[in-house]
Formats: sequence, structure tokens, C-alpha cells
Amino acid sequence: MLPSPGEITALLQLWRKGDREAENRLFELVLPELRRLARYFMKGERRGHSLQPSSVLNEAYIRLTGAREIDWRDRRHFFAVAARVMRRYLIDYARSRPSVIRLPLDTALTACLGTTANTLDIAIAVDGLLEELEKVHPGLPAIVELRYFLGLTEEETAETLQLSLRTTQRRWEQARGWLFERLKDDPGSSPIPA
Repeated sequence: MLPSPGEITALLQLWRKGDREAENRLFELVLPELRRLARYFMKGERRGHSLQPSSVLNEAYIRLTGAREIDWRDRRHFFAVAARVMRRYLIDYARSRPSVIRLPLDTALTACLGTTANTLDIAIAVDGLLEELEKVHPGLPAIVELRYFLGLTEEETAETLQLSLRTTQRRWEQARGWLFERLKDDPGSSPIPA
């Protein structure tokens, strides 16, 4: 069972100030949820994948311990960053493979926005779109990341980003619209599901 959000938030603040005991206690408390996240990211991968959830977890731990200076807002912010770290690690790993199969962006987008598929190939394609979206509409990719990569509901996404539910829904529609426009010149693109 995850400790109270207040306890983790307090530990995050102490850790940011350099308290080593707070760091140890924090990672002891969040480890079960970080393990769950690592398993979530790996569950859609092919059998015999060279990475195991423990490898993803170890890499995330190393990167997170180096991120002490972040202005941590709360527990949800910490886990959103942890999920992003794991996703980036898997994407970087997949990009380093010479035989990686690239999916067409329209297929990846449809999978991203309309199904629960979660493969590295789809993640790579979606990541490229999100990097492009961030340049034109900063902040919108965060909604796509939280909804797709973390699997948060609209309400959880709104709470994590400290936005109203309606603003979150409006920005989600804007992100989907931009992504659709990005793909509409591709004759194989299909409409983006709601």
C-alpha cells in the first residue's frame, strides 16, 4: 500500500534540500509503485525482450536520484517524472537497436489515441510527434503523455497538471486536433478516435 501523498510530498521536499535519510525513506516507500510502472511499460513488449522490468527500474532509480533539484510538487508529479524517465529510457534503448521496426506515424497515432497498445515501436513514433508538438504548443504533450503512457483518466490528468477538468479536456482536444492535422496529408491516416 502506497503511503499518504502528504508523506511523500514532505519527503520530496526534504530530499530536495539534501536530506539523505529522506531520500532513503522516499525510495523505500515509492519502490513498489516504481516496480509496477516498470512492469506496465514492459508488459506490451515482445517475448524474449533483452530488457527486464528490473533493468528499467534500475535505470529509472539512477536517473531519479540525480534529479533531486527538481521542484517536486507532490507524489503525482514524482510518478509522472518517473514514468517519463522510464519511457525515455525504453525509447533510447529501442532507437539504439539497428533492427528496430518503425511504424507509420498514422498507425502509431491511432494506436496511441484509440487503443491500449503499448509497444516500443509505437512509443518511438508517438515520441517523435510529441517532440514536434512541444515546439508548437508547449504543455500539450504532457496531457498525451499522462493519458497514454501513464494511463491516467481525464480527472487524474487534470489533478496532476493542476488544471480544471474542462481545461484538460479542451487541451486534449487541441492536441488530438493538431496530431490529426499533422497526419491528414497521409492518405493512409484514419480519423483520430475520441
